Amino acid sequence: MTEQHVDRQVVTHEPAAPAAPTTVRTESRRITTTGPGGPELARRVIVLVFGLIQIVIGARIILLLLDAREGNALVAGILNISQLFVAPFEGILRTDSLGSAGSVLDIAAIVAFVGWTILELIVIWSVGIFRRSAA
Repeated sequence: MTEQHVDRQVVTHEPAAPAAPTTVRTESRRITTTGPGGPELARRVIVLVFGLIQIVIGARIILLLLDAREGNALVAGILNISQLFVAPFEGILRTDSLGSAGSVLDIAAIVAFVGWTILELIVIWSVGIFRRSAA
């Protein structure tokens, strides 16, 4: 987004006598404000949304690895929210998780993290098609 303001002032002095020279003074001032265009703004929003999804999935992986107490409201909330993004990727591999002594490595969450990252790259690439080149 580019916003420009141009102020111009022209002052002309009429001659007092026919032989006196004419004086013309011109003042210009230009104020330009620039910001991201439409495709760049869309790319930033896409990166933000997918970044939040990746943070939630990453938190899920870490909490399950650390055997966090699921009775805690914060842990339960993160696990419930992340389940929405992991669910489409469950069942892709034969094993969705590996467990040992209460700690769980959520393989489906790792596959979901990779899947959402690939989807993010595809969406950013498709938005990038509509960007103007700076040349």
